[in-house]
Amino acid sequence: MCVTIHELNGRKINEKQLVQRCIKQDRKAQYELYQNYVDALFHTVLRIVVSRTVAEDVVQEGFVKIFRQMHRYREDGGIYAWMKRIMINEAIGHLRKQKRSIRHADMEELPEASMEIWQQTKDTRDDRLGAIHQAIKLLPTGCREVLNMYLFEGMSHREISTVLSISESTSKTQYMRAKRLIRERIGTSS
Repeated sequence: MCVTIHELNGRKINEKQLVQRCIKQDRKAQYELYQNYVDALFHTVLRIVVSRTVAEDVVQEGFVKIFRQMHRYREDGGIYAWMKRIMINEAIGHLRKQKRSIRHADMEELPEASMEIWQQTKDTRDDRLGAIHQAIKLLPTGCREVLNMYLFEGMSHREISTVLSISESTSKTQYMRAKRLIRERIGTSS
């Protein structure tokens, strides 16, 4: 079996040894794994849940799950890919819980909140990147999930369909709808 050694943040990492130490509940190894990957995983989660505070919570919960399930890791795709999948699932799980709680909220208040967010997006129109980021935040959850996974995570529609338990064609449709909504919100025709 090949020992995977790669460089992250200027340091060489022996994944196999690190994983074995984590399985044995070695706190130093767990801390090292956390330090090596927390920033990248945080940004992955942030693109899905949008809020920094929520992303921090999701990442912490994700690492708890990672350390509890480390014994299940199989060296087929690298430790980062395995942890990233767990983090994406945690973020999606959070969104699903949030979606259920929104259904119980007073639906009369939501349109006004949406108008406030839209006004914020309009005010930042001069800053193109800010406008795009805001437009992504305003996307319906399904569109935002698919857009982030496809564009930023580099997942195929087939992979997205598996993770989200939707059809591949639904993934493609959500992606196209997300692009259209972003174009409409930032006022471009391309």
